[in-house]
Amino acid sequence: MATPLSADRLVAALQAEGVRVIERPGWRTHNRNAKGPWGPTHGVMIHHTVTHGTDSTVSICEDGYAGLPGPLCHGVIAKDGTVYLIGHGRANHAGKGDSAVLQAVIAEKPLPRVGKADKDGNPHFYGWECENLGDGRDPWTAAQLEAIERVSAALCRAHGWGAASVIGHLEWQPGKVDPKGFTMSGLRQRVAARLRGKPGAAGSSTYTVRGGDTLSGIGERLGVNWQALARENNIVKPFTIHPGQTLKIPAK
Repeated sequence: MATPLSADRLVAALQAEGVRVIERPGWRTHNRNAKGPWGPTHGVMIHHTVTHGTDSTVSICEDGYAGLPGPLCHGVIAKDGTVYLIGHGRANHAGKGDSAVLQAVIAEKPLPRVGKADKDGNPHFYGWECENLGDGRDPWTAAQLEAIERVSAALCRAHGWGAASVIGHLEWQPGKVDPKGFTMSGLRQRVAARLRGKPGAAGSSTYTVRGGDTLSGIGERLGVNWQALARENNIVKPFTIHPGQTLKIPAK
């Protein structure tokens, strides 16, 4: 539980973590505070936009659309890793979700399976829309995945949260699938590794192998080349990995 960061502190936290930030005109007062509370904040929520093109994506997230006024998030994370700040305060991004999930986030415990929509999440989560079609085929660039990691770590560091405070929209609201194309468990592992270092450091992320994992699958989820992943961990043909094995993630 925390008081939301001021606009100045938000910018400072992101920049300290090495995030490339563009402040959109009027973002500091663009919000939905007149419709309900903003805060206390408990975590960070990641979305994909189902859009293509940075300019149009930023515009949609700023303005919203019929039935859902903007801002639709606090910032847009573009394909090239640039973060566009578009709102500060309550934003129309989380909607109603599972109160049991919120309690798990507050306690930083494993998330339960989402099953109900009985709690408004808009007051309680920073929302980040990530430019991606969300069809499972539109690629996530390494720069974008690193920016998502850095943004999440910046907010966790500023509030004294752990990586368990970072969730996906699909973990909050029944029927949602975003973000699609990488796993939230993988992202949380990377955020946790980054938080063990200094702000802005390149970090040395790790990944714990799970049943059914392959190097190519891990590489795709984490946005790294699987052959570089093999070299970093001295894995040679036939490139066998085992559940429980800890892999070092190579720097991009």
